[in-house]
Amino acid sequence: MIPFEITDWDKIPAMEHKGEQGIATWRTRQYERLRVRLITYSPGYVADHWCEKGHIVFCVDGEFTSHLKDGSVYILSKGMSYQTTDDGKNPHLSTSKSGCKLFIVDGDFLKIA
Repeated sequence: MIPFEITDWDKIPAMEHKGEQGIATWRTRQYERLRVRLITYSPGYVADHWCEKGHIVFCVDGEFTSHLKDGSVYILSKGMSYQTTDDGKNPHLSTSKSGCKLFIVDGDFLKIA
């Protein structure tokens, strides 16, 4: 159960995660079966791995590119989102030329039974 609460994201400690290039700064709220993050990609960011997890990703500011392992490429800008299940069938990798801020929700509810 998640109680009603307000998150002041500026007060959540920031953790830096180095990409293949650039840095992703995560501010994370972790619940029993749910993770909510506000992530900032530095300009020139390239993720260091293909992610197979499911996510709901909303672009708060800037622009980023989601590369799928099948060769598909999607450019998302402020106000756009993508959703994918946690079934390992849509490996994706993020990059951002100019930097961006993303709001990401993931958890068990995205798994396919």
